[in-house]
This record gives sequence, C-alpha cells and structure tokens, in this order.
Amino acid sequence: MPVLMRRADRLFQIVQLLRRRRLTTAAQIAERLEVSERTVYRDIRDLALSGVPVQGEAGVGYRLGKDFDLPPMMFSVDEIQALVLGARMVESWGDEELRSAARAVLTKVEAVLPPSKRHRVQDTALFSLSFRISPEVRASVGTLRKAIDDRVRVQLDYADATGRPSGRTVCPLGLYFWGAVWTLGAWCELRQDFRNFRLDRIAEAVSLDETFAYESPRTLEDFIQSMTRDDH
Repeated sequence: MPVLMRRADRLFQIVQLLRRRRLTTAAQIAERLEVSERTVYRDIRDLALSGVPVQGEAGVGYRLGKDFDLPPMMFSVDEIQALVLGARMVESWGDEELRSAARAVLTKVEAVLPPSKRHRVQDTALFSLSFRISPEVRASVGTLRKAIDDRVRVQLDYADATGRPSGRTVCPLGLYFWGAVWTLGAWCELRQDFRNFRLDRIAEAVSLDETFAYESPRTLEDFIQSMTRDDH
C-alpha cells in the first residue's frame, strides 16, 4: 500500500513536476504521485487559485509560466542527512571539480536553513571514507566525466586482469561506482562491442578531438540493455 502524502507535500511535488517538463499531463502526475486524476485536477485548480501560474487544460497538459520562481523550501532532518551523506560520498570518491561542487552544495544548503537547523549539516554523523582511490583514478574520473558530457572519443592505455597492456579507443557512455572501484561503460572500437573498463587499470585516459554520434546502437540505454542481457 503506498504511503499517503501530505497535501502540502503533494502540491509541492506537482510544482516540481511541472517545472521539469514543457508539458505534463494529469495522468502522468497521477501515476507519479499515486493518486487519482481527479485529485490532480483539484490540486491544479487550487494551485492556480493560490497564484501559481499554471498554464494548460485538462486532457492536454499543464506547464508553469516561464517567470515562475519557487522560493527555497524547508528541508527535513532526513533530507539534510541524505544531502550531507551524498555530498560526503562525492568528496571521497569524485574528481576535484565534483568534490569542490559537493562542498559548495552543502554551503548552499546550510545557507537556506534557519539558524536552529544549521548545526545539522555539521552534526550529521554519516561518513564516507576512501582508502583505495588513487590520484590517477580521481583524475580519470574528471577526464572521462567531461568526455561523456562532450561526447568525444577517448584513448585509453589499459591493462587487463593479468596486467597485459593494450590501447583502446572508446566512446564513453557512463561512469559507475561500485563501492570500491569505478568502472567506465563504453563502446570499444577495437572489439566493436560494449565493454566495462576498471579505472584503476587505466594508466592514462586522453580525450580526443573527435566526437561520436550518440545514437542507437551506441547509447547508454543500449549499453544497459546489453549488460542486462549478459547477466542472464
């Protein structure tokens, strides 16, 4: 049985859903929030009456006016702890830019909290420690993350489990953290297939000045489907 959501929380979630898409139907909102479409229509009406600039109509879809800005919302204790733990994990395992961004996120979270709750950020006793990630792996995370964003090919100096070196040109698709190691999911041009590469076996990763077409059958979705098939 789904947990019933407070109406105030539901209205907030509806606003968040409307902010993420150009047009969202009542059916999509109802499915996401596990309520009836009738409830969604009533909530949309109440949001509009309260001054939220909801545009659209029943049966077509809704969106928010371009100038709408939602003021900062209060975080619960659990939400604060989730944000702190997530940021600390990024600080432990991410590249230098992500680590800096994680610290900036916590600073912003602390800034929007009332004085009575600001101590929660520093007092959260949830930690993430890393004794295995090397400077080389950390640097590779940054290089590969940017290559994924820019959709450029990468040249890898790689070693297999036996230590045998090889050079690979890959189309990087996604980075995965497994609790102890990072892996790169990519299309390997040598093998003409998807491969997982452990970052701790990459001696060097160099982004090339060559973009690749992010289209089937070489997308992250294709990679995930391929790994799922291989598991079975």
